[in-house]
Amino acid sequence: MKLNQVLFGVLSAAAFYGQAAEPAPVIDASNVISSSASSGSLHEQIEDIVRQNKVYTRNQIKMQRQLDELQNEVSELRGVTELHSHQLSQVLDRQKELYQELERRVSQALKPKTPANTFEQATVSTPTVSPTATNGDDVYNAALNLVLKEKRYDDAIPAFRQFISQYPNSSYAANAQYWLGQLLFSKGELSQAKSAFSVVVNQFKDSSKRSDAMLKLGMVEQKQNNVAQAKSIYQQLLSLYPDSSAAKLAQPRLSSLQ
Repeated sequence: MKLNQVLFGVLSAAAFYGQAAEPAPVIDASNVISSSASSGSLHEQIEDIVRQNKVYTRNQIKMQRQLDELQNEVSELRGVTELHSHQLSQVLDRQKELYQELERRVSQALKPKTPANTFEQATVSTPTVSPTATNGDDVYNAALNLVLKEKRYDDAIPAFRQFISQYPNSSYAANAQYWLGQLLFSKGELSQAKSAFSVVVNQFKDSSKRSDAMLKLGMVEQKQNNVAQAKSIYQQLLSLYPDSSAAKLAQPRLSSLQ
């Protein structure tokens, strides 16, 4: 009986202490390591994004510079084509004049000759003047050759100005204004270049150089940080000349300003 009481007391005490004891807090070391690793990983991601952004910016600047160089090369190639076309036109005109002169002489030779006719021909005959002698073609060609052949860009500026002053109504007046603007643009004289391109855009609306002049005018506004004006000119160019090479060059510039 006494033994049973002792056993009952021992069991009761064990039960009491079993219920009262609480488990000791356990810290999960893996969670601490994971949190620290996540923090380090986030920092590395930010640094990687910064590096990628710098590389992207450098590449964008490089591409823009290459695009400007290509535009200058295209302008020079167009000038060469223009010069060749003009020279071909002069050759064809000269051939036409020679053919007409030959035809006239053949006709005169087939006519019966009389003293009266001979006297009349001697008194009426007058020297002919070439139709291209006074229209400034030689002056324009000389200025253009300073750019395309001799690469004397500084000398070409006053040459084009002289042509524009002497022959404002020439069929090459718009081209001369464009080349003047191009030369001034390349020298960084943006205000004067803007004036030259504006003349082409506003006064020569049927010129083949108008779309190119609009592109350059937009580039001038962009360089002068006139973003709204540059966007307006690019949009107008895309609207008026959507299939032109100038429009294809204006599109990425407009997208970069959006």
